[in-house]
Amino acid sequence: MQKMIFVNLPVADLPKAMAFYAALGFTNNPHFTDDTAACMVWSEAIHVMLLTHDKWRTFTSRPIPPTTASEVLLAISFESRDAVDTIADTAKANGGTADINPVQDHGFMYSRALADPDGHVWEAFWMDPAAVPAG
Repeated sequence: MQKMIFVNLPVADLPKAMAFYAALGFTNNPHFTDDTAACMVWSEAIHVMLLTHDKWRTFTSRPIPPTTASEVLLAISFESRDAVDTIADTAKANGGTADINPVQDHGFMYSRALADPDGHVWEAFWMDPAAVPAG
């Protein structure tokens, strides 16, 4: 079996969260989706499990961070600067927040951070490895 990552995120409104991630280009895996959780697929190796607060609490007793906190920053790569702009703009148009952190433009790397409706932060980035400065 190939190595995979399943990012688990607590969400306040499962249908709203599913619609947000679908708008960003994630697809739903119905085999791992019910009224308490949804598996949203980014690639063969990357899956995001959206869990209702009650479902989340079956995995941990740690508190769910408020939407103003950042428990992690999840970075995903894109094929171009335009694709980074498109996903950030799409997030904003679908209930998320674009540019939750300042836009980063280093020439060889460009990123924009967005937050989903529950405040989970994703950093969309493009990088040209051939242009990375030496040293």
